[in-house]
Amino acid sequence: MSEVSFPRKRLHRNFTSETIAKRSRAFEQFLCHVSSMPSLRWSPHFVGFFYLKETQKAQQLTRTGLYNIALPLWTNIWRLQDKLCPLEPSTHRLLVLAGLVVCHQEMDTLVEAQMYSEQAVGLLKEVMDPNCPWLMPFLNAHIQLSWRAGKDKRDSEAALQKLQEAGHTTQNVPSLKEVLVRETVNLSV
Repeated sequence: MSEVSFPRKRLHRNFTSETIAKRSRAFEQFLCHVSSMPSLRWSPHFVGFFYLKETQKAQQLTRTGLYNIALPLWTNIWRLQDKLCPLEPSTHRLLVLAGLVVCHQEMDTLVEAQMYSEQAVGLLKEVMDPNCPWLMPFLNAHIQLSWRAGKDKRDSEAALQKLQEAGHTTQNVPSLKEVLVRETVNLSV
């Protein structure tokens, strides 16, 4: 915290553009510092303050089929996570990507759905944990969406093939929508 400096308190001229700009920069520095530390970034207070309630609401709207109302919430959460958190395969990131993919897919905006599924597959390939509940649904969704959008799907098909060859079940896995709907949104990573 020593590298974060906050402006001094002022008795007068608190609303000048210069004072507001200094405080804004200090707050941005503070957020950068907090979000650079995983123990703080994924703490219940941080997640709860910035996007937990909105995530729960977006998930509930998605469960009830109100995709056009849920999509702006998922998009806002994604943008907020993009600014606050490094791109890594956390449960919260994957949940939001699943929400974006499902809503875009259900609203038949396939290019956007494919784009978000590609981002998720990219994140998941970094760790490639076959026990991750998101891996197979995202791979399957990405393959289907890439085919429907006319994009290359060979990398995802190859990853799926490797998992099959390693003895992992790739058939009869829940869809991305099923995983999203049954996932419990909470404060843990």
